[in-house]
Amino acid sequence: MTNVNQGNCGLSAEIIAGRILRWRRLKINKLTASSIGGIVAGILSFALPVQALQVVVTPANPQLGDTLSVVIQVDSSDTPTVSVQQKNYPAFPIGNNRFRALLPTTPAEKPGARQIQVAGDGQVQKLSVQVRDRDFPTQSIWLPPGKDEEGTDAEFDRVDAFKALVTPEKFWDGKLLRPNSGEITTIYGVRRYYNGVFAQDYYHRGVDYAGAYGSPVVAPAAGRVSLVGRESQGFKIHGNVVGIDHGQGVASILMHLSRIDVKEGDVVKAGQVIGALGSTGAATGPHLHWGLYVHGQSVDPVPWRLQGIE
Repeated sequence: MTNVNQGNCGLSAEIIAGRILRWRRLKINKLTASSIGGIVAGILSFALPVQALQVVVTPANPQLGDTLSVVIQVDSSDTPTVSVQQKNYPAFPIGNNRFRALLPTTPAEKPGARQIQVAGDGQVQKLSVQVRDRDFPTQSIWLPPGKDEEGTDAEFDRVDAFKALVTPEKFWDGKLLRPNSGEITTIYGVRRYYNGVFAQDYYHRGVDYAGAYGSPVVAPAAGRVSLVGRESQGFKIHGNVVGIDHGQGVASILMHLSRIDVKEGDVVKAGQVIGALGSTGAATGPHLHWGLYVHGQSVDPVPWRLQGIE
C-alpha cells in the first residue's frame, strides 16, 4: 500500500476552502464598490446643473438711438431665437457656437425697460435692459418753392423695400467710415419745424455732412448696392440716392447726391466712392444725408463709427 504525502502532492481541503472563501469576498467587494461608484456618479451627474444659456447685451448702458447687440453662446449649432415685446429678431452665427442679434432703438420710442427673451439649448432666458432717455435739439428748416413737395408713393415704396432687406451675409467689418469729410451740420434725432410747422412724430433719421458740392461720397462699409434712385425718376424727397445693403438687416442710405457712380447689384468696398455730394431732393443746400438702418429702423450711426459692432 502506497503512502501518499498530502503535503507534497497538493493543497489540503482546508486551504483550498479558505482561498475560495477569500476570492468570493474580494469579488463581492469589487462588485459592491463598482455599484456604489456607479450610483455616486449617477447622483453627481444628476446634481450637476445644466450649463446655462449665456447671453451678453451691449452697450451696457444704452440710450435711445443705440443699437443693442445680443450675443448668445449655445452648446449646439441650433440657431437661438430672440424677441422683444413679442417681436422676433433674427440671430446670425458669428463662430464657435455664438450667435448675434441686433435690436434697434429710436427716438420715437419711450425710454425705459426692454424685455428681451432668448431661447436656445432647450432653455429660455429673460433679460431686462434699461434704455436711457436722451435730449434731442430742435431745428427750423425753410424749404424754398420746388423743394417742399411731398414724395410719391412709388418713391417711398422703393425706399421702404430697401430698408426691409435682411440678407444672411455679413458684409461690414469693424467700424463704419465717415461717408464724407465735410462738417457735421445736423446730428441724428433732431426734431424739426418745416417752414414754421412742427413735424409731429418726426426725428432726423441720420447725420448731415456739409461738404463741398461735388466732393466724394464713399461707402461707410462694404455691401451690395440695392437701391439707386434719381430725382429725374420721381425721387423728390431723397433726390439722387444710393442704398447699400451691409447684410443681416443693416443698411446705409446716402441722399441728395449730385452724381451717382454705381448701379444696383454692384458690390462695393468700405471707402469706395459711390457718388458726389449735391443738393438734389428736399435739400436747402449742398450736403450729404447718411442714414443707417437696422431692421428697417433708423439708428444713430455714430456708435457704429466710433465703437463698431462685431
